[in-house]
Amino acid sequence: MKKKVGFKTLGCRLNQFETDALASRFAGLGYDVVEDSDDTDVFVVNTCTVTNQSDQKSRYVVNNALNNGHSGMLIITGCMANHHKEKLEQRYPNAYVVGNEQKSAIPQLVEAHFNKEIIPANQNQGGVFSYAPAAETFHTRSMIKIQDGCDNYCTFCIIPKVRGRAVSRPVSEILENIRQVVGFGYKEVVITGVNISRYKHGETNFSGLIRQIVDLDLDFRLRISSIEPDSFDDDFFELLKHPKITPHLHLCLQSASESVLLKMRRMYTYKLYKKTVERLRAIDPLFNVTTDIIVGFPEESEADFQRSLDSIKELQFGHVHTFKYSKREDTRAARMSNVVAEKEKTRRSELLRQEAYQAKLDYRKQFIGKQQEVLIDTIKGDFSKGYGEYYIPVKALSKLEKNKLYNMLIVAIELNGDEPCLIGEIKH
Repeated sequence: MKKKVGFKTLGCRLNQFETDALASRFAGLGYDVVEDSDDTDVFVVNTCTVTNQSDQKSRYVVNNALNNGHSGMLIITGCMANHHKEKLEQRYPNAYVVGNEQKSAIPQLVEAHFNKEIIPANQNQGGVFSYAPAAETFHTRSMIKIQDGCDNYCTFCIIPKVRGRAVSRPVSEILENIRQVVGFGYKEVVITGVNISRYKHGETNFSGLIRQIVDLDLDFRLRISSIEPDSFDDDFFELLKHPKITPHLHLCLQSASESVLLKMRRMYTYKLYKKTVERLRAIDPLFNVTTDIIVGFPEESEADFQRSLDSIKELQFGHVHTFKYSKREDTRAARMSNVVAEKEKTRRSELLRQEAYQAKLDYRKQFIGKQQEVLIDTIKGDFSKGYGEYYIPVKALSKLEKNKLYNMLIVAIELNGDEPCLIGEIKH
């Protein structure tokens, strides 16, 4: 009888990539792979620790599995495993706590466990790029890891501590990875990492890498995931005109206040950020710019917050991830004074969310009457859903084929909570 392995992934696309690669490896070893802990022989929780809330969510997933009777092998991995390894080992003595450096070796650890060749998790040979291309994943898109770690040391961020210094993957491995996943049948490739715009391997920088990717004689579209706005060059803006590259960037802002950006130790100014968005919209007036904004950073004044609020309308963001500042030990911001009260952070967060929702709705309404090439990833009942090239959800009121691109005319918008969805009709 086949053994069953379950996964729960929290946090960023990099975690999603690593989970997909692990899941595909387990499938190749003959395991049934699922996205929960029910009746599983192995349950892998790929954690996030970017905020206190992320820690809480990660602990909740582990506790919920144990409270629901999970008695199989429990593996806690990801950034929380790096950040709180000793605490997790004390709290969950029967779990394996596996850091990011050994995460890729989890299948070997599990096989050793069931073969009664128990070895400590930290003795497994892993590596941040030791992931085989995923033939079977939980997603329609195939994520490609090009980089890991970060050297920026923003004052609020714990990621350099849990992911380490910036390292880049060899170009040849990335290109071969893409050839393989396109060969598996994936229509969309997503470039991911911790700080991908700082990619540098040998003489090849980020723009040089993207140029080699789009020059591959393969049929796929390329999506670039979360990226910092501090290292774009003219070559990159020119590359964004390439038909393979989707017109969407998640461009991290964090604050529109110059003084707050300085205290955060961000590597750009709001003036530079605004100019970057203007150059993107010069390429395509509908270019989808999504972002992250932190509210309630230490010493953030009402005027500072207002600048962030105003930026949403000024820059016409397609989506904004709103975060209340979360104090992280071992960061510079944790030692800052003039802390914003939690109640005030909540008030500012709600105001920003309201402004962001209206901007999202206004942005998406512009697509009514226009065409989108939609990659279907969900089929439920009598409708199908997917994402167009601008990374906006599109719903078709018919059963379509998963992992297939359809040319659709956008005819309406459906208001559904915080996520207004476009309604499309297939163009024949």
